[in-house]
Amino acid sequence: MAQARQGDTVRIHYTGKLDDGTVFDSSFEREPLQFTIGDEKVIEDFEQAAIGLNPGELKSIRIPADRAYGPHREELLIEVETERLPSHLTPFVGQLLQLRDEDGEVVPVTVTDIGESSVTLDANHPLAGQDLSFDIQLVEVLQ
Repeated sequence: MAQARQGDTVRIHYTGKLDDGTVFDSSFEREPLQFTIGDEKVIEDFEQAAIGLNPGELKSIRIPADRAYGPHREELLIEVETERLPSHLTPFVGQLLQLRDEDGEVVPVTVTDIGESSVTLDANHPLAGQDLSFDIQLVEVLQ
């Protein structure tokens, strides 16, 4: 059995939880997450936690907000006049929408408040400002 090392492509099952125990995501009911250690496609601390694991081995880690999705930034709250929204759209709190920034990049946002004449959109990652805990299990090392 090969231990996971820097540069290896691995498949991992995980369950992610918030401090109050709320599960925000889990791969155990679907295909494992596959990534290459060092490619920076997942949170760095999550990636590094895989190093040294053998297939089947379990590990629990905690990642503080500043090393996960960062702090919740007030400047990423956007107030938009309702009349500027597409006419077919009936927004509701919690709704996920997409905006385009000045460079044409898609920015996911969440509707957080609806006023009489405006809607507040939050461009922070939904887990920004949250410390995250993960239970991870190495399924296999592919290379």
